[in-house]
Amino acid sequence: MLYNCRMAESAFRRVLPAIGLFFLAPFISEYLLGDFPLTKLGYLLILAPLYGGGALLVREVGRRTGKGWPTILTLAFAYAVLEEAFTTQTLFNPNYLKLNLHLLDPAYIPALGMGGWWTIFVLTLHTVWSISTSIALVEACVPARATTPWLRWPGLTLDSVLFVLAAVASTRFEIQHDGFIATRTQFIVSGIVTVAAIIVAFFLPARRAGTEPTPAPSPWLPGAIALIAGSIFLTVPRAWAWGAVAIYVALDLTVIFVITGMSRRSGWGGSHRLALAAGAALAYGWHAFLQMPVDGTRGVSIRASNAVCLLITLAVITYAARRQAARAQRA
Repeated sequence: MLYNCRMAESAFRRVLPAIGLFFLAPFISEYLLGDFPLTKLGYLLILAPLYGGGALLVREVGRRTGKGWPTILTLAFAYAVLEEAFTTQTLFNPNYLKLNLHLLDPAYIPALGMGGWWTIFVLTLHTVWSISTSIALVEACVPARATTPWLRWPGLTLDSVLFVLAAVASTRFEIQHDGFIATRTQFIVSGIVTVAAIIVAFFLPARRAGTEPTPAPSPWLPGAIALIAGSIFLTVPRAWAWGAVAIYVALDLTVIFVITGMSRRSGWGGSHRLALAAGAALAYGWHAFLQMPVDGTRGVSIRASNAVCLLITLAVITYAARRQAARAQRA
């Protein structure tokens, strides 16, 4: 009996990071962002299989390839296209969930039936925040296991099934609610982009960080870059249309170029990746105070919810920073 209890405890500890990611991803994606207040916390159980299941699938597949963050980021982009083109169809639906948000109006491209502003905005949100930031924060909490798989094949299979079921349910709900279905061409092109991103992710060369002799900067620098870039990204007015698109592209490319260069320097490690994730998460956290929930909830409780979500995020960042410091001391 004692042996069985120890085995169960060991198994639970092994999958604990996976469980954490399963629920942190939807928390960051919807609650920290400010789309839902904590009074709707029950939605987390509905959102977790899609966001958390997707983030966990991206992370486990990416880590099993042994190729690192370029592969994870590319798979995160594939997830973003899959969700927004197929499960929610927001890339093409002119009135998503009948909320009258007019998401496709800025920089609208009639030939594609898409909005240039919304496309790059939402795909960046999912690639950077929903998936990559969530993965980086949880990995920082378990530095000794940051690059190893957290699930065995049964667990990975279960996660995949949950994700597929959630994606199908989300697609069915959106179609029934809005009565909207994208064109065959839109689905085909989106499918090609998704598959192409997955293929590219697997063929990206493995790259080790910290290979250049120049010392890496303090983690505060990449953290500040992530916070500033994320804040600019979130506050650019969508009314600027193609101007906003140009700013988004410039920000994305600049951050990729700068961080890639920094990550090649000696001493780049877990604390730097944590700083990047923390900066991005804090950009979400402060910007939530400017955002109104999509469900129309109003009142002081909304800002209280934003504050609690920010405090929870700070607690996760603090815990991760302590784990990183402890590992550095033992090294």
